[in-house]
Amino acid sequence: MLFFGFCFVLIAVQANYAPYFFDNGAGSTNGNMALLSLSEDTPVGTYVYTLNGTDPEGDPVTYGLTYEAGSRRYFSVDRNLGNVTLIEELDREKEDEIEVIVSISDGLSTVSEKVRILVTDANDESPEFINTPYIVQVPENTPSGSSIFKIEAVDRDTGSGGSITYFLQNIHANKFTIDRHSGVLRIKTGVTLDYEKSRTHFVVVVAKDGGGKLRGDNKVFSATTTVTVNVEDVQDTPPMFIGTPYYGYVYEDTLAGSEVLTVVALDGDRGKPNSIHYSLVNGSEGSFEISNTTGAISVIKSPNQLKKEVYELKVQASEVSPEGDVSAYAFAMVTIRVVDLNNHPPTFYGENGPQNRFELTMYEHPPEGEILRGLKITVNDSDQGANAKFNLRLVGPGGIFRVVPQTVLNEAQVTIIVENSAAIDYEKFKVLTFKLLAIEVNTPERFSSTADVVIRLLDTNDNVPKFSSDYYIARIPENSPGGSNVVAVTATDPDSGLWGEVKYSIYGTGADLFLIHPSTGIIYTQPWAVLDAEVNSKYNFYVKAEDTDGKYSLAEVFITVLDVNDHSPEFNENIQEKTMIIGSPVKIEAIDQDAEEPNNIVDYSIMQADPANVFDIDQSTGEIKLKSYIRSLDIIHNITKNKDCIWSVVVQAKDRGSPSFSTTAVLKIDITEEVRPMAAFLMQTKDNPMKALGVLAGVMGIMVLITIMISTAMFWRNKRSNKIMPVRRIIKKRQTQPSRTVRMEWLKFKRPSNAAEKFVVEDDAQSLQNENSNNNVQVAPVPPAAPVPPPPPALAPSGDASGWRVPTVSGSLTPKFINKQCSAAKELADATSRLVRQGGLRCPKTHLNSQAQL
Repeated sequence: MLFFGFCFVLIAVQANYAPYFFDNGAGSTNGNMALLSLSEDTPVGTYVYTLNGTDPEGDPVTYGLTYEAGSRRYFSVDRNLGNVTLIEELDREKEDEIEVIVSISDGLSTVSEKVRILVTDANDESPEFINTPYIVQVPENTPSGSSIFKIEAVDRDTGSGGSITYFLQNIHANKFTIDRHSGVLRIKTGVTLDYEKSRTHFVVVVAKDGGGKLRGDNKVFSATTTVTVNVEDVQDTPPMFIGTPYYGYVYEDTLAGSEVLTVVALDGDRGKPNSIHYSLVNGSEGSFEISNTTGAISVIKSPNQLKKEVYELKVQASEVSPEGDVSAYAFAMVTIRVVDLNNHPPTFYGENGPQNRFELTMYEHPPEGEILRGLKITVNDSDQGANAKFNLRLVGPGGIFRVVPQTVLNEAQVTIIVENSAAIDYEKFKVLTFKLLAIEVNTPERFSSTADVVIRLLDTNDNVPKFSSDYYIARIPENSPGGSNVVAVTATDPDSGLWGEVKYSIYGTGADLFLIHPSTGIIYTQPWAVLDAEVNSKYNFYVKAEDTDGKYSLAEVFITVLDVNDHSPEFNENIQEKTMIIGSPVKIEAIDQDAEEPNNIVDYSIMQADPANVFDIDQSTGEIKLKSYIRSLDIIHNITKNKDCIWSVVVQAKDRGSPSFSTTAVLKIDITEEVRPMAAFLMQTKDNPMKALGVLAGVMGIMVLITIMISTAMFWRNKRSNKIMPVRRIIKKRQTQPSRTVRMEWLKFKRPSNAAEKFVVEDDAQSLQNENSNNNVQVAPVPPAAPVPPPPPALAPSGDASGWRVPTVSGSLTPKFINKQCSAAKELADATSRLVRQGGLRCPKTHLNSQAQL
């Protein structure tokens, strides 16, 4: 039994096979990482591979990554899933292969393999120039097209990212070119270097790689460097004279052997200059010599022995090499002038010899370009040559005259010409004074002299009279008498004598009422003129100012006639009698014919009224109304015993002028009350009851006709629909008491003891108030249902003079009849009119007029 058990164990151990990786070949993303390649720009944290293997027995496997000692850890692995992640940034230029030991284990056996991971290139490097800085020495005679330097740059990338091309910035401004592949710098074809023009050139070279992918984008990198090209000088330029042209002067007091001037020449090749040797070629005629080393020219004869005034010397400058050879030379001309001493200033002469003051009389505004022929001036300088050259100019008011000639050599006739005729104005300058200045030009002494030129001007009539203003505004009251002064106009003429005298005149459509004094310019009204602001308040016309030659100017005059309070207010014709309904005003109106405020503003007032406390008047509008507490005729009757409702009121219209005018008038005011339509109808039918019955019958007939039409329409509607309409339940709404009630027993007919008691109207106290609570406007009661026409009233005996009572707001009042001739019919009409008013009283005359209107 032990033997068999041991054999079983041996068999079990031999049956445990090791796990292994799958080999999926190049380009696979899972297996044993063999032949894996990664770009160096792969971002850290990227999942890059999956280790994948199996165990022959099917046991679960785990994965691992290890590195050799000292190696950098670039990857991490998920032990169970085999996912490999990049944890360190790759750089192909530092490490292009990474060795990793991958392992797979089933728990009992572990299999390890060493694999190499290739890091591929990405274009992440820029070109770099080597052996900088670049400084090149080039002789200036180097032929064009020659190679002068080789620039070299490297790029550690591979492929197109590592290839480099070269080019220059500002290629058109450069004297150089570069081979784009080799980096060889050359002088442009047809271009030469010149040390004397430019000793140093700065060439900017750009190195650019061929571009490549970097993190998914195509990138191109470049670098720049500067090449300093120093041009070396060679002996190829002749000497050059400095300070040309050369002029020298020999004065009459110069001593023989004195230095006149020095010429200077330099080698054109500044880098390694040769020494200069000077010599005179010709032109000296034995009178001048030159120093061979310094170039100083000296006169070897006295000035009085010199036969010419001007000498032209030809000087040669030669380059001498260190070996003593003459390599190049140049020439220059030297002008030497022999002059005497400057000891005479310029001098002015007149007809009788030297003169320093010249005078002339002339008219103002001569033509421009005219010569002042009255001036005879000569100027002279006794020196010779340059000492006798001087300038002429006028010193004084500029731009008026100019002098000719402006530059003189020895002697000249001086001419003065008019340049600005407008400035030669007698009104501005009676006398023009100038100084004629002569000053030497090129002498050290700058001798000068002056002469006074005085020009006296004569006046001409060259000005037009000019008003002090283009227009004049004046005001004059309308009550000014004829011959009153209005305004004074002023015009001036700056000319002298008769030419400066001004004569005034006026003309125009508005000048008929006015005159002007021809000398003083005072405008005044005609002696017969009557001004009236209400007829014409504006006048305008022209005034003319004229001199003796007929030159003139115009100005406009505006005259305003000021209103004076000379009219009294006047009432219109229909003011004598007015009818006033209680609660409504009557208006009077007066018109003031004055033209302006406040003369034509009218204020109204009541001068006299009996009684005085019945009427009010609006001061501005002229509205007359009753006092606020008077709401009915009964109140008026309580105030006065006069039962006639016509009052005479004395009203006054007064303007606001100063002094003020007023007008009074007597106004008759007939006071009445408003008549209501129903009351008027009853009054019309009180003697003809059949008329009221006829109207009532007509109204009832119309209502019956409307009822029949509605019933017929409802019948035909129900018949067409063949439906039985539901019974509509009619709910009668309870009547609510109105907030303001008018209780009125409509026409209580009694057998009165007299005609005044046939009609009695009972009203509530609330019916006396209107919406504004001023009791001036009567509130119309709600009309009741059509009443039974009243029976014809029985006339009361005419002899019954007993009083009757009417309720009013102030209580019951028993008035007495004033007019004894009123008949019973009038009393009945009065009683009927009381049916439509609330406590008021109206006179028989007013009632009859109102009834006639109805």
